[in-house]
Amino acid sequence: MKIDSHQHFWKYNPVKEAWITPEMAVIQKDFLPRDLEPLLKQNNFDGCIAVQADQSENETHFLLQLASENDFIKGVVGWVDFKAPDIEERLDYFSGFKKLKGFRHIFQAETNPEFMLQKDFCNGIDKLAKYNFTYDILIGPQQWPFVSEFIQQFPEQRFVMDHLAKPDFKKSDFTAFEKLVQAIAKNPNVFCKVSGLVTEAHWHSWKPEDFKTALDIVTQNFGINRLMFGSDWPVCLLSATYPQVITLMENYFSSFSSTEQNDFWGNNAVGFYNLEV
Repeated sequence: MKIDSHQHFWKYNPVKEAWITPEMAVIQKDFLPRDLEPLLKQNNFDGCIAVQADQSENETHFLLQLASENDFIKGVVGWVDFKAPDIEERLDYFSGFKKLKGFRHIFQAETNPEFMLQKDFCNGIDKLAKYNFTYDILIGPQQWPFVSEFIQQFPEQRFVMDHLAKPDFKKSDFTAFEKLVQAIAKNPNVFCKVSGLVTEAHWHSWKPEDFKTALDIVTQNFGINRLMFGSDWPVCLLSATYPQVITLMENYFSSFSSTEQNDFWGNNAVGFYNLEV
């Protein structure tokens, strides 16, 4: 069982997708299931997890509609306003959608790096476990000092760290990153997506060895049973093709046992997101 645990769909709109800047012109267009399905088949994947890219409930419904029309979309990570007074009612409503597995908020886009620690936001997060929803954590270095405190408030909540928490692969110093991973990985309810690496490196000149230190750190601290593969397609196209992303991970994990590789490529995602496969 192979699952791409992290990819996106959108109908490109320059206002809604304002985060796609001019230098990212290669992804300034629609990316829909018909574009991804051949790539999954060519690389022997059984399915994927579609993750929100826009902060709206409309985005959640858009992804759920695509999932209802395409069996290979095994799960959706949507968005909901965790600060809303009626958050429990919204979660109760969304619990009626079988393929909705969890939620995400784009912390890295917030001007306040401590956004995740706000009381009203945490009030919403505290209600996720009741409905068996997961939570994807998307942060960059500016949020690193606060994420451990956030995680430790919710020991029963299943978290997954997207994109290794976005270390800067253009630098060679991973000291702060290692301390972060050591602190986060102590929490057994936290997983890590090995995704989004190539877009944090030099887009047109990255080398496989650029990622080895960070991959060693997350593998040693999380263990193979809490890591999962994610392509971050189509964002990965800024610096690599889908097959290039696959090859990068195949080469790194080639020395692991077949059982460990199967866990990384799919079994961990199936278990974490409670996928029906």
